[in-house]
Amino acid sequence: MLVLTRKKNESIIIAEQIKVTVLDVRGEQVRLGIEAPQELSVYREEIYEQIRAENITATTVDVEAMQHLQEVLTDKEKDKTKED
Repeated sequence: MLVLTRKKNESIIIAEQIKVTVLDVRGEQVRLGIEAPQELSVYREEIYEQIRAENITATTVDVEAMQHLQEVLTDKEKDKTKED
């Protein structure tokens, strides 16, 4: 991890595209301004972790639900074949 010291109104540049500026320091809180290309997403870490967890949950397959769906589709296919 790179550790830098910056004062109020001082900045760092990341990959020639991202500029992070210290806007204010009050006690233990630091306000940062971030300039980045619009196509780059910028999140607070805790928000990013929530999004990541939700994405993992969304991609998890419910095996029982899939088996039930397969049974329903198979039964419909059998019924359609009987009608013909």
